[in-house]
Amino acid sequence: MVNIKDIAKRVGMSPSTVSRVVNDKKYVNPKKREQILKLIEETGYVPNQAARNMVLQRSFTVGIILADTFNMFQRQLFSFVERHLGAFGYNTHFFFVKFEGSSEEECLAKLKAEKLDGIIMIHEIQQSSFYESVKNLKLPLVTATFNHPDFPSVHVDEENAAYEAVRHLLNLGHRKIKMISSNGLSCGVQRAEGFLRALETAGIERNVEEQIVFVRQYTAEFGIYGMRELLLRSRDFSAVFAATDELAIGAMRVLKDEGFRIPEDISVVGFDDLDISNYFMPRLTTIHQPLIEIGERTAQALHKYISSGNRVGTDMVLPHKLIIRESTRALTS
Repeated sequence: MVNIKDIAKRVGMSPSTVSRVVNDKKYVNPKKREQILKLIEETGYVPNQAARNMVLQRSFTVGIILADTFNMFQRQLFSFVERHLGAFGYNTHFFFVKFEGSSEEECLAKLKAEKLDGIIMIHEIQQSSFYESVKNLKLPLVTATFNHPDFPSVHVDEENAAYEAVRHLLNLGHRKIKMISSNGLSCGVQRAEGFLRALETAGIERNVEEQIVFVRQYTAEFGIYGMRELLLRSRDFSAVFAATDELAIGAMRVLKDEGFRIPEDISVVGFDDLDISNYFMPRLTTIHQPLIEIGERTAQALHKYISSGNRVGTDMVLPHKLIIRESTRALTS
């Protein structure tokens, strides 16, 4: 059976030149391209992924690191990342991580065992040693939705986006505002800081223990837990800012079960603008993250990193947008 090296030998060119023609890439002399295509037709050569990998000495496989919860946000973002990676010819391999250090170590061991061209992290890992180990592996890595100083990152300005969300509530007249967040990941910390900064600019004293409930994960289940905890502390508030849409949806479930009307009694704001936020009743006011663009930019950044062998770019901070829907209203006296 004729392979790509046979074609290269017969036309007197390098296998990489033949590969560029096979994969319809640019930068091949037109006469050489015509000669290669003619010989491919004569020999009946059929290119395959294995031959492509052999010539380029790449696996065309990208590892995607995700939380083991694989929540709605990650599912939606992953679909966009995978679509754009596929356009570059990459397959994907999942690596799920729990919120314990031992799980992160297991993930690293699996990464080492696989032949990968690069890694995309949709889930942030807490151990700094993890990133050092990846650097030692010399694997291109790009982070999506959070930033790390040693790797290209694609995300929004978490703190300022949260600040804008809370300013919306303040502009509606709300003063007694609570938050459900997580202090386990940097985005939760930054969103909490934006929340507190917005209150301070309105002359409201910062009191983290009273104003914020921190939960372990960003799922609707933990939104239920966080909302119940807020109600146990006090029912004297008129608005809630949740660090994710899923937390907001869980919180709204509890509020409805407890007899509160949304937004007549309590206004709710989320963060992410997941598809479901526009269909949940009432439709959720939220911060829009451009997930399609995040997925595209992340795949592009990793592809450039892999292709060049050098880190390409640093932080890519994409614009967010406040989406006002039915879950918020002006406070009436």
